[in-house]
Amino acid sequence: MTAHNPDGTGHGPAVHPVVADVTRRLAERSAQTRAAYLARVDAAAAEGPARSTLGCANLAHGFAACGVGDKLKLSGNVTPNLAIVSSYNDMLSAHQPLESYPAVIKAAVSEAGGVAQFAGGVPAMCDGVTQGRAGMELSLFSRDVIAMSTAVALSHDMFDGALMLGVCDKIVPGLLIGALSFGHLPVAFVPAGPMPSGLPNKDKARVRQQFAEGKVGRRELLQAESAAYHSPGTCTFYGTANSNQMLMEVMGLHLPGASFEQPGTPMREALTAEAGRRVLARTALGEDYNPVGYQVDERAVVNAVVALLATGGSTNHTLHLVAIARAAGIELTWDDFTALSEVVPLLTRMYPNGAADVNQFHEAGGMAYLIGSLLDAGLLHEDVRTLAGEGLSRYRQTPRLNGTELTWVDGPKESGDTTVLRGADDPFAPDGGLRMLSGNLGRAVIKVSAVAPERHVVEAPARVFGDQAELQAAFSAGELTGDFVAVVRFQGPRANGMPELHKLTPPLAVLQDRGQKVALVTDGRMSGASGKVPAAIHVSPEAEAGGPLAYVRDGDVIRLDAVAGTLEVLADLSGREPARATTDSSTGTGRELFAAMRAAVGPAETGAGVFGV
Repeated sequence: MTAHNPDGTGHGPAVHPVVADVTRRLAERSAQTRAAYLARVDAAAAEGPARSTLGCANLAHGFAACGVGDKLKLSGNVTPNLAIVSSYNDMLSAHQPLESYPAVIKAAVSEAGGVAQFAGGVPAMCDGVTQGRAGMELSLFSRDVIAMSTAVALSHDMFDGALMLGVCDKIVPGLLIGALSFGHLPVAFVPAGPMPSGLPNKDKARVRQQFAEGKVGRRELLQAESAAYHSPGTCTFYGTANSNQMLMEVMGLHLPGASFEQPGTPMREALTAEAGRRVLARTALGEDYNPVGYQVDERAVVNAVVALLATGGSTNHTLHLVAIARAAGIELTWDDFTALSEVVPLLTRMYPNGAADVNQFHEAGGMAYLIGSLLDAGLLHEDVRTLAGEGLSRYRQTPRLNGTELTWVDGPKESGDTTVLRGADDPFAPDGGLRMLSGNLGRAVIKVSAVAPERHVVEAPARVFGDQAELQAAFSAGELTGDFVAVVRFQGPRANGMPELHKLTPPLAVLQDRGQKVALVTDGRMSGASGKVPAAIHVSPEAEAGGPLAYVRDGDVIRLDAVAGTLEVLADLSGREPARATTDSSTGTGRELFAAMRAAVGPAETGAGVFGV
């Protein structure tokens, strides 16, 4: 099979020279690793339907639970068999709708002449539940556990294609990393869709700050949170979960317009069924073979970064996209993010970068308008492989139901609400709002799309903390006076699994609103809901690995300059002994089971993963 030329040339609108140059350099840098990966894909594809080589006992085990008709189909070599891999559970709102999807997919695939089997489940934890808890220290590692679980599900040599059912945070990246290990299979991602809009995110954030200040109690806070997160479906703010959905669509792994249709609707069910039919048509047994290992190429990866920047998406994807790319033999770096951010404008305002939620974005024109505008500006590669099969221009369209028939029509030519969604010719900001910082403290990521311009540069003495609980205690005691840069260290992947530190946002926002200049510097993560406080996150190398953060002391002046792209400590750190972690994260809440992963994990810059290329 021949890969697309990843040099920025091809059909469709002329590609922006910076986008073309980043793609070219990415391809050159990745030439050896990508070639080795594709050789593995081609070798697996050349074997044909793997179950045709299974022994009779093996095959009998593989279809023992099927009905008679499906057993007859799977006994031969000409009927495609699709795997369903799901993160369903009924505790988490985003994944609860997935309960009914396998039956919908199986029926649609059977009607189209194929077979679908539920191949396996993967774990799905919620960072919203585990924020500030020990369980959060398992969160990032759950991505690689999910990837391995996906591999186990697909390891039986029974399948010609796969459908991945997942939504949130680490789940979608883990599913895709696992799927890329079976890169000879066509793959579709099937989302659940967002819950209806509840309490506006701005009002929720206000109550959180009031609680941090002691102005309201737990009862009022719980009422606000319950009004925001109130039904089945994905949380409606533009965090990692909804960034995942956007990325799967712009990479062509969703059907056009599938990302933000709400669960429990006829449209959602129709899109779910159609995803099964599309994968069935894209197997090696048909005439339109589209293996995921070729679909996720350098162009698709660059498209994902561009769309992340254009929407002010989750900072977690500076880890996840790097790890996904590496799983496909592509060496994406933070420098690629920086180069693209300089030319990709910010086209959306969704919380935490604005007041709107993803339902309002969808109503304003959503993915069809966003992708169309980026294509017209030459900021996306059009000539890529997609589930829809006709290049990325197909994703300018939106789905419609004519009775029970699913069709697509041209998407809107204008935004329905320019306070939420704009075209590339009239952006909210000229750059993507996600920047890389470097200096004598290492390299870090900062999201400035929600930070007021006057706060893009902060120079102040350091206040050093060993974890977020120490900072919260200092805030409650009234000790955080004056301007300061909070250094929260030993929060990297090797130290404790790199938890999100989103519990720090309310107290730091309170201090900022009081007129203090504050910023955060950490080797941990924030989240897709990173907000108005300037935060240099994912600092690499981390303190546990001997990074400069381990040598910073209270009072050292730190300069965080998001304009110049620098992160500096204005002190001589030489001759100092490194600090040591003061919190034991080795046991409790299952953390002892992840010791091997903490020992093996790579740095944030390479995706904070435990797998090699």
